[in-house]
Amino acid sequence: MKDVSKWYGDFQVLRDISLTVGTGEKLVICGPSGSGKSTIVRLLSGLETHQVGDIHLHDANKPGDIGMVFQSFNLFPHLSVLDNLTLGPIQALGLSRSEAETRARGYLERVRIPEQAGKRPAQLSGGQQQRVAIARALCMEPKLMLFDEPTSALDPEMIAEVLEVIEDLAAEGMTMICVTHEMGFARRVADRIAFMDAGEIVEIGQPEQVFKAPESERFAQFLDKILKH
Repeated sequence: MKDVSKWYGDFQVLRDISLTVGTGEKLVICGPSGSGKSTIVRLLSGLETHQVGDIHLHDANKPGDIGMVFQSFNLFPHLSVLDNLTLGPIQALGLSRSEAETRARGYLERVRIPEQAGKRPAQLSGGQQQRVAIARALCMEPKLMLFDEPTSALDPEMIAEVLEVIEDLAAEGMTMICVTHEMGFARRVADRIAFMDAGEIVEIGQPEQVFKAPESERFAQFLDKILKH
């Protein structure tokens, strides 16, 4: 992203954002509500458009090259877990049903819920639904995974199980950008952490550096507030 700005009407939600994420890198974006974090991942996923600046996604220009996991799962309630996972590969990638099912079952194993394939989303816990959503994105075999506060809709005991799955993906070398307030997770997984406020990237750096000695007073205040909870 180079000098990217975006407005909703008269409100400027992003101000001159420049950001590079390398292959295999794990970037965590944090910041207060309304700072523009989710807008960045929505721009990268193609769900939103920007008015100023350039976004270049190297070698990620085919259907499924970018995977997106939302706060609220966004599963099709009338379809089984397996059908939720096979729909994209069949429709967008042209896989046969048997190929798509084999792939889907493999990714359900990877997110540790292979036994849930025949159920509908409403029969699952929130943590299980979010793991289905992650598996659904993985079924497209993306080159970049985007997570928009993937644990914010979950009960506390379900947060850990979802973060473990994301950590496994990170350990396998997946390129990912994750918007989250889970600072313990950020510290363990992120190569870099970007702190946003009022539509700008205020600070960006390696976890140990920014946690020990944040350069900006605003980030120090944010961390103090978050880490107390």
